[in-house]
Amino acid sequence: MKKALGWILLALVIFYIGTNPGPAADTAQGLGDGIAEVFRNVGTFFSELAN
Repeated sequence: MKKALGWILLALVIFYIGTNPGPAADTAQGLGDGIAEVFRNVGTFFSELAN
């Protein structure tokens, strides 16, 4: 059951990207920016910790 739900979710994501490429790209860019910010903050934390 869990595997089937994963395939259904993947199909829905592919469908969304295919029908709305602009908003999907904006969403992906936002997620990427958020992840980059987390890593930047972790790097700053350890840099400050070492000083």
